[in-house]
Amino acid sequence: MNINIVCIGKVKEKYIVNGINEFLKRMQSFAKMKIIELKENGNDNNRSFSIEKESEDILKTLEKIGGYTILLDIGGNNCSSEEMANEIEKLAVGGVSTINFVIGGSYGVSQSVREKSQMRLSFSKMTFPHQLMRLILAEQIYRWFSIINNGKYHK
Repeated sequence: MNINIVCIGKVKEKYIVNGINEFLKRMQSFAKMKIIELKENGNDNNRSFSIEKESEDILKTLEKIGGYTILLDIGGNNCSSEEMANEIEKLAVGGVSTINFVIGGSYGVSQSVREKSQMRLSFSKMTFPHQLMRLILAEQIYRWFSIINNGKYHK
């Protein structure tokens, strides 16, 4: 299975990069996981432009790579780790070979990205820094695959 994390901007903090790299390495025994970083167009003076431009880039990328898309969205469904592991397993059994997780920019994503997504997932009603969310997502993906494969990581 291929797992892509499609996100806006680059991670600048070394400790976050190190954490993400650790989970990318751990995932090698379960699936191919990669990060696809798209250009940040953050413009405080024109948020609408930023959302539209970043969303356009996200949609172009998703069209190019194909697969099942899960958007991280504060308005999405809340799931436990076990429930998400079950969802991932159902997708795999159903023949899905690529799952794309989308983390939008700091101003969010357009309605068209929400409509393109087959699932909207919320980790919390709280707002997390986008860089840190990548690390949290990478860890959770590893946890879900550990649950699916009866690994010792999940307790």
